[in-house]
Amino acid sequence: MKKSRCSGGIAAALALALAAAACGGNSPAASSPTAAATVPELRPDQQVSIVFESYNLAQAGPWTDTFTDLIKKFQLAHPTIKVTAQKPATATASGYGSAAAASVQRQIAAGNPPDVGQLVFGDLFYAVRGLGATPLDTVVGHDAVQANFGGTHPFAATARTLGDVDGKTYGIPFVFSTPILYYNASLFTQAGLDPAKPPSTWAEVKTAALAIRSRTGKDGAYIDCLTKKAGDWCYQSLVDSNGGSVISTDRTRLTFADPPAVDAVTMAQDLVRSGATPKLSQEQAYPAFARGEIGMILESSAAEATFRKGATGASPPWDLRAAQMPSFDGRTVEPTNSGAALVMFAKDPAKQRAAWELMKFLTSDEGYVQLTSKIGYLPLRTSLLDDPAGLKDWAAKNPLIKPNIDQLARLRPAVAFPGDNYVQIKDTMLEAVESVVYSGADARSTLAAAQDRATKLLPKA
Repeated sequence: MKKSRCSGGIAAALALALAAAACGGNSPAASSPTAAATVPELRPDQQVSIVFESYNLAQAGPWTDTFTDLIKKFQLAHPTIKVTAQKPATATASGYGSAAAASVQRQIAAGNPPDVGQLVFGDLFYAVRGLGATPLDTVVGHDAVQANFGGTHPFAATARTLGDVDGKTYGIPFVFSTPILYYNASLFTQAGLDPAKPPSTWAEVKTAALAIRSRTGKDGAYIDCLTKKAGDWCYQSLVDSNGGSVISTDRTRLTFADPPAVDAVTMAQDLVRSGATPKLSQEQAYPAFARGEIGMILESSAAEATFRKGATGASPPWDLRAAQMPSFDGRTVEPTNSGAALVMFAKDPAKQRAAWELMKFLTSDEGYVQLTSKIGYLPLRTSLLDDPAGLKDWAAKNPLIKPNIDQLARLRPAVAFPGDNYVQIKDTMLEAVESVVYSGADARSTLAAAQDRATKLLPKA
């Protein structure tokens, strides 16, 4: 993958990174415009009800609050459109992707799918081929889809194709992040560490974490990338940054048992064995860091608002800071991305038009100002970060965003495993990783055995 370097302001850095993401992504770029849409505009008095399903609504605090506020603002601007916002069903169906994709599948089977769903990028192919997602080009027209990517603050040009499959736009890219090392500068000071010099390598993370544990009694560091619950986007960052990958470039051969992956998992296992990392689940570690009980955590920027609230609300308050993802000695960090797209499942023409209006609003300038300033997601309308009327003042007052911006210039897009069994492959890999890191299993043999099992789930040539 070509490496881009920052050559301007915040918007320039983001644009370069998103260009790299699109060039390295799994979805082909749109090849030709489709026919004009036949879905009519809504009449001024036409009442329409739609359902919007978002996994962010399953998260209390800034996620639910921000999304609820955005829906209220949309309905004020569109009084004839009623939006029922809901979180995915808690139960998941084996083989149907993430919990969000599983929820959509269950509702399709029951005959009442949501009209708009927020799905992670790894579920996009399945949403199209298994869930019957609606191609936006054929609903509102290719020109309308492309116009939505424009405006005063357009999407970074090549980011527009991140929701494309087979030359058609099925998803509007929506939320986006890379792994960030958040740290408690107050604990650093108490442990005799310099909070102005956070760890830049995993070896330094271990040293700092052990110092925090021995001198403050708090836990040292947690990597929220190493469990099935965490998903694999962040785990891919670890493997990629150690010179490896989880699957071959042509997506035909699994590589998560190759030496770079084994070494990355062994590093994480050593952090646990040494006491630098506590044996905690994601559900335990996330709030523990917010309470000031862990010195460092590698996490998505989506957690920023929760961590800020925890830091300022603690007694006494503690100093939250952020740094780029640590590196393996001698290697350049290649962060991967989390994130999701808005996907349409509505089939009724009126609901399709209403769903499109909602999708446009959520990915508008106003939408991204709220998602970034209140949650921490990066705006795909990148020039908002350089606009005094947008996010420029906020970005200047919130330096925690800087590591994420800096990392985007080296972005390596997270990849999805191919075929209908993509979730089982991912889970098989992460279950092995979790066993090695937190239960002490042998890294080489455990990952090799998992890779053998997962290989049988790949699509047949």
